[in-house]
Amino acid sequence: MTGEKDLSDQDYRALAEFRFELRRFLDFSKQRAREAGLQPAQHQALLAIRGSPEGRLSVGELGRVMLLKAHSASELASRLEQAGLLERSGTVDGRERMLSITSKGMDCLKDLSRAHRDEVNRIGPLLSDLFSRIGKPNSS
Repeated sequence: MTGEKDLSDQDYRALAEFRFELRRFLDFSKQRAREAGLQPAQHQALLAIRGSPEGRLSVGELGRVMLLKAHSASELASRLEQAGLLERSGTVDGRERMLSITSKGMDCLKDLSRAHRDEVNRIGPLLSDLFSRIGKPNSS
């Protein structure tokens, strides 16, 4: 295509290493969630809720940030609610109830988030190096 830089051998290597590190991080995340007694999507939902500006989300917003259809987000929220990890409260415009994390959910999320923060700190320099190597013209 016009205007695109040619990809160097280094670009391909760096992109492959980047994809590998992403898959490795996602595998780490899945394993840690399961060790904590959660499905990976449950961990992601708790993190999305806690990481939102107000610390709570509607089911629709949860679906949007997790790239889920409304019924899937609702089912996920119901499973978390049944496990005592989140609660529904209040209404927005009299229609939609908000999801917030319970203290039990926060305890679980704190432990998982500490482990994830440590892993991100571990792989951060590697990812930074990979980013700096991708797209450098004539670098092979």
